[in-house]
Amino acid sequence: MAGNDNIVIRTVDLSKRFTIRKDKSLKERVLKRGRGRSHAEQFWALRDVNLEIASGHTIGLIGPNGSGKSTLLQMITGIITPTTGYIERTGRVAALLNLGAGFHPDLTGRENVYLNASILGLTRKEIDRHFEAIVAFSEIEKFIDTPVKFYSSGMYVRLAFAVAVHVDPDILIIDEVLAVGDEAFQRKCRDRIKLFQDRGKTIVLVTHSLDQVEQWCDRAILLVKGDVVAEGNPKDVVARFREIQRGPGARPSAGAQRTDVEISAARALGPDGAPAGTLASGSPMALECDITSEQALTDWSVRIELRKADGTLAHASTTTQRGIAMPDLAGAMTIRIDFPALPLAAGKYHADLAVLEAQGQVLHERKQAVRFIIARECEDGGVVALDPRVTVVDGRAPARVVE
Repeated sequence: MAGNDNIVIRTVDLSKRFTIRKDKSLKERVLKRGRGRSHAEQFWALRDVNLEIASGHTIGLIGPNGSGKSTLLQMITGIITPTTGYIERTGRVAALLNLGAGFHPDLTGRENVYLNASILGLTRKEIDRHFEAIVAFSEIEKFIDTPVKFYSSGMYVRLAFAVAVHVDPDILIIDEVLAVGDEAFQRKCRDRIKLFQDRGKTIVLVTHSLDQVEQWCDRAILLVKGDVVAEGNPKDVVARFREIQRGPGARPSAGAQRTDVEISAARALGPDGAPAGTLASGSPMALECDITSEQALTDWSVRIELRKADGTLAHASTTTQRGIAMPDLAGAMTIRIDFPALPLAAGKYHADLAVLEAQGQVLHERKQAVRFIIARECEDGGVVALDPRVTVVDGRAPARVVE
């Protein structure tokens, strides 16, 4: 549990029961009337959930399909009521749940902005003040006066997210819907979530991306069949979830067997040997990582992944793939990975490092071990910085090279 200070969401013995009817038609229901309730089944989506969420934290809510994640969020937002128990909540809440929730299909985008924002607590004057910013963020200006029933799923999400973040909520709740948007819009949403985090807002995020939970969240909660089975450090909770996914009788991961192995520190060094901050595309860079093992470690390797800030993979390799045999380790060791040149496009990057055993099981992993920036010298997109030469051949004049 979190401490008692600044608690913005508290659930006390929270449970939710649904009735599942087995009759397939109204006729069957009428015929079974008076024959008992065998045609209905009681299903508990949540049982005795006790949680405390403190202000300013980003919570990752994870679990298998059908574990009760969406039901919990809907009760926190007041969409459905508990069967037993209760919820205490402080502050304005903005929620992105089911796609299109809070939108009326026959109203235009403009009308739905006013409808949705008013539901979230804004006055007409406040909506007027934020309207242009909402539309600009959603990037659907051309369709703002079109009924939303003609919107694509991506357009729905753009407008819903734009409204949610502009009502300046104290608590932002997101249930997987951002996976619908394209890569550019997802990056835009991540930037806005980071801004909310910097401003001390509370965020509850449901996602099937466990990497996102480890990267974005400072706390995680694991739900399985309506019960909270783990909560706390995201890395530990994600590891517990992966253990459950492997199932009973599965071989435990090496990480569970060897808790003595650790990447204790990592550094990115520029061409001059100083810590790398911003590099020019094509510059050399070195990664140094300190690895410790209390017991003898043999037949092991290191995995290196370079990723853009949005998670796009730029490079992946292991020392085994590179034909490098790591010496036996007992105690501490520093290894250095040199990149003679990094022909990367401009942007923010990070390196994920991992120590692997012989069979590829992860002994220890350090996400975003180092971060660096490739300076913006051009507006090319993607990951690799290329230097294309464009030749114009018009059939009427000699070919010329445009540089």
